[in-house]
Amino acid sequence: MPDDHTLIAPAGNDPDRIDLQSEGAVAEWARRMDIDEARLRAAVAAVGDRATDVARHLADGNGTAQREQPPA
Repeated sequence: MPDDHTLIAPAGNDPDRIDLQSEGAVAEWARRMDIDEARLRAAVAAVGDRATDVARHLADGNGTAQREQPPA
């Protein structure tokens, strides 16, 4: 059975890079990060294609990601 990275990083590619040229990779990264593809593309435009940087950017509440607000 192929490892998890084969769906998002074809042979020879860094598994932490988000390839916006591959619709399959975009869909898979969006699913994994629980965001829509437009948010993923915006985050990559803001911080680059390294998945860890994109995840950090979204977790910090940057871009269009929404954060839960504490109860008032």
